[in-house]
Amino acid sequence: MTDTDPVRQFLRHTLATLAYRGAKAIRGAPPGFSDFQSREGARTPGQILAHIADLLDWGATIARGATAWKDTPPADWDADAARFFRGLEQLDRILASAEPLGNSPEKLFQGPVADALAHVGQIAILRRMAGSPVRGESYFKADIAAGRLGADQKPPRFEFD
Repeated sequence: MTDTDPVRQFLRHTLATLAYRGAKAIRGAPPGFSDFQSREGARTPGQILAHIADLLDWGATIARGATAWKDTPPADWDADAARFFRGLEQLDRILASAEPLGNSPEKLFQGPVADALAHVGQIAILRRMAGSPVRGESYFKADIAAGRLGADQKPPRFEFD
């Protein structure tokens, strides 16, 4: 890839947004939150986080033109959080490279990336339901940049009370 491909650059920024929002939803989760269940039969936050990591792994495979999907059982919260960030970094490396994509950036967005964004929102909602809400903020003002994909994100610029 070159820095002149605006679609790939936009998708990289989307991954950075996912990292920022995901880090905020994951960080500071109380003990036992991974197993919190809003109702019988509902996915736990730990199951959702493992699923997000599976989506990102799948995204990397379809970016390379394959279709491999693997359901990974949840590990502990910190291990699955680390896997989430590794998956973002892996997919971003592919997008930042000169490697031709095996599927379009639009398909990558509409499948694994959009699904992962939705699931991060679920974790944030479950945090509130479990009594440990994530502070709201103006994400428009957040310092988000393509390539910044780790757990250590820039601090919020404007959180709500």
